[in-house]
Amino acid sequence: MAELHDLTATEQAAAVRDGSVSPVELTEHYLDRIDRLDAALGAFITVTPELARKQAADAEAQALAARREGRELPSLHGVPVPVKDLNFVAGVRCTLGSAAFAEHVPDTDDHVVTRLREAGTILLGKTNTPEFGLPSYTENRLAPPARTPWDLERSAGGSSGGAGAAVAGGLAPIAQGSDGGGSIRIPASACGLFGIKPSRGRVSSGPVQHDVSGLSTSGALARTVADAATLLDILAGPAPGMPYGAPSLPPGESFTSYARRDPGRLRVVALADPPVPGIPLHPDCRAAYDGAAALLRDLGHQVDEMALPVDDAIREAFTTVWSVMATLWPVAPHDEELLMPLTRHLRADGNRMSGPAFANALYGFRALGQLVADALLSSYDVILTPTLAQPPSVVGALRNDADPAAEFDAIAAFTPFTPLYNATGQPAVSLPLHWTEDGLPIGVMLGGRYGDEATLLSLSAQLEQAAPWAHRHPSVW
Repeated sequence: MAELHDLTATEQAAAVRDGSVSPVELTEHYLDRIDRLDAALGAFITVTPELARKQAADAEAQALAARREGRELPSLHGVPVPVKDLNFVAGVRCTLGSAAFAEHVPDTDDHVVTRLREAGTILLGKTNTPEFGLPSYTENRLAPPARTPWDLERSAGGSSGGAGAAVAGGLAPIAQGSDGGGSIRIPASACGLFGIKPSRGRVSSGPVQHDVSGLSTSGALARTVADAATLLDILAGPAPGMPYGAPSLPPGESFTSYARRDPGRLRVVALADPPVPGIPLHPDCRAAYDGAAALLRDLGHQVDEMALPVDDAIREAFTTVWSVMATLWPVAPHDEELLMPLTRHLRADGNRMSGPAFANALYGFRALGQLVADALLSSYDVILTPTLAQPPSVVGALRNDADPAAEFDAIAAFTPFTPLYNATGQPAVSLPLHWTEDGLPIGVMLGGRYGDEATLLSLSAQLEQAAPWAHRHPSVW
């Protein structure tokens, strides 16, 4: 017999609306699973049972009143949606994945949290993240490592690894994550999920933590395309102080509506080779890419494979900006020793960076966006690449506390494809279309024109229908 966590987020919301499931039932079900399973998965840094139960009771009262009065409810009303521990929830500890912030309790909600509250979602807790979200794994000094439930010896990726572990392990139906260099798409690939990084300016990072680089944005990790689109509808929209603004959808449209729509015949440019020199592509990642290209052709899309010149310009610009951004968290001098070696290394490099070097790196991002728009997306609708260059890594394999510079190089070799879309601001998604012979998920990535999440969601939903993945469950399920 199906259990509550077998239902997708949108199915749970429908059950809340018709009264067949209550938000209180859902919340207790997930709190119980967190209590039993999270020690192995490392999905949460902080669990908020008292707040979750209060929100669930309030959501249930609102659902009863809405049914009585014939009113519509928000699309995910009563559904648990955890928040990444880089995002502020007023009155709830936010560690930023750092021992230096172990007791930090903000008094302000991030805009994404305000939207989740207004939508009637339930906060189960704050999901695990590495320190300041800097590496592509989720290991810190506060909580167990986040592990993919497909193989508990392997990492859930990062920096939204806790969110990925929570959704893939059935500890939450869907999760908010953030992505500054692949941090939604990496865990999506490692955990067998669908993940979407929206366009720059689609979702506010304010009111406190505006990203001056333009690299980072919130998005969704989900088991289905429809679930992710529904959460994006909640998170997206203008907010006071937003420095960017993605193009609005046509009147009457939603991201959810595009996830139900046939994409038509699309022109896809397929790029298998990592855009950084000297980085090999693992055969399993190549197989995932080849399978996705073949499936797209079978569905009637034009797929042209292309090899582009590679150089170190993207990596060098990204490293410059990433190092400078690592310095912006205010750490007291006596707390510097609490920081991870990689964090200290990046902050030291960032503090040595000159203003012109930082400005030139940001200019390089804008020039790259123009190049991609002119050279590729003037002729093609979508870009296909692998999500990662390697399968999910063993926990601890990417860390190198003795040589953090070598660690950062290893991270770059693991994730050569994802930072492109943070640099350009384009939307991108990772789809779980391939599993290895050992049962490990391998993602493929689709990138679209700036502001065109709609095409990516329509195409992703078509691929999901052709090669369903939501029926696959890891052993902890």
